[in-house]
Amino acid sequence: MTRSLVIGGNGFIGSHLADKLTSMGRDVTVFDRFSHGIQNYNSRNVRQRVGDFLNVDDLRNAVKGQDEVFHFLSVTTPATAHSDPLLDIRVNTGQSVELFSACASAGVGMLYFASTGGAIYGENSAPKVSEHNPTSPKSPYAISKLSLEHYLEYFRLTRDLDYRIFRISNPYGPRQNPIKPQGLIPIVLRQILEGNPIQKFGDGSMIRDYIYVSDLVDMISTTLNVPSNHRVYNVGSGVGKSINEVLATVRQVTGSDLSIEYRPSPPTYVRRVVLDTTRFHSDFGAFQAISLDEGVARTWQSIRESAKAR
Repeated sequence: MTRSLVIGGNGFIGSHLADKLTSMGRDVTVFDRFSHGIQNYNSRNVRQRVGDFLNVDDLRNAVKGQDEVFHFLSVTTPATAHSDPLLDIRVNTGQSVELFSACASAGVGMLYFASTGGAIYGENSAPKVSEHNPTSPKSPYAISKLSLEHYLEYFRLTRDLDYRIFRISNPYGPRQNPIKPQGLIPIVLRQILEGNPIQKFGDGSMIRDYIYVSDLVDMISTTLNVPSNHRVYNVGSGVGKSINEVLATVRQVTGSDLSIEYRPSPPTYVRRVVLDTTRFHSDFGAFQAISLDEGVARTWQSIRESAKAR
């Protein structure tokens, strides 16, 4: 049985990934702080390893005996990294390198890394960006992700640590923390539920590629134990939606009139990012993602149920 460690496995994507890996028959361990005593994943057959990503000894102990490690934790968000780039370097870049080193020393067979497809390419005139497009990150968050991609190649060349990188678009869905300043869809839905105005940055024409979290982990799971000639993959829906289109969908799903407060777009915002997932589908097969309407409806239902449970 494959022993799988999910770093950040109690978080948004990590908890869904832990559930998926367990359903595939893997021996799953979740590494997280569990700071609020809440378990976000549903699977019972999961080992909890309480630890701090900023503690090197915790990382070294966690990776021992693991066949594969999924690095799906980020201590900062794009907003906090923008506010304090040095903090992002210390706690994300530095500690991730510590994790890579620990994995190499422990003989981990494969490391899977959650990078960013929504920001790593920067401004690009192409209708869709592929892995062949140049990377030109504008934000500290994306700069850190690209740096870590290069560090993974360094550890492969020098210490035989194999890896696969997922450049993920804009994931959304249940378990995403709407309190954090990241994720347009859950933030907007939470504001509607609480009767608060929605902050809209710019004129609403900014386009992103949104992928529902269950589709995301299903796509990732299809790559496991499948050999390929590539180590970097775009993972997204391949469909671009503007902020205005997302808000129209939210309005339709919730049946709510939106009270909007307009804000200027931050200087690090990229106008358009839609991922070309041709490489992924060529190597791992076709995948049909659910529509934005359906994904928003499921997310809205989950947020309302969570609010009632409090």
